[in-house]
Amino acid sequence: MRSSATSVQASMQASMPTSLAASLPASLPAGAFQLANSIAPRHYTTGAQGPGSGLPGDRMARMAARRVFVDLKQTYLLALADVADSDAGWLRNQVRSAEEPVDLWLLRGPVFAVLSGAEPERRRCRQMLRRGLDSVFADSEPPSSFAPL
Repeated sequence: MRSSATSVQASMQASMPTSLAASLPASLPAGAFQLANSIAPRHYTTGAQGPGSGLPGDRMARMAARRVFVDLKQTYLLALADVADSDAGWLRNQVRSAEEPVDLWLLRGPVFAVLSGAEPERRRCRQMLRRGLDSVFADSEPPSSFAPL
């Protein structure tokens, strides 16, 4: 099983731009991330119910979650818009292909690596991206020892 995970990781790194592949650790746990040029179809069903059935609140919750995901996706694309690096083109393609918030979460490391630097514009893009990630993944920070009064 370990050799198949290593071969999958090697094939994924082979499809990445070389500068991104070089920034990844040599050995990652199986399933640590999934970045590939081919998009695997995802088929989610809601059980015996059809996709339009359910309570109106359920539908509104799904629409709100979708809206938040699309906002995060647009934040990623806006952050990568002015980057002329060849890796940025590959990352923009991966962001456009993302189907779930977790796909964008897995891309955060390579995106922050491309946006590294001390220029004010890149700093602004990193802040914008952090705020977008915090809006979707609010529990991503470690718990504080301070309690509200």
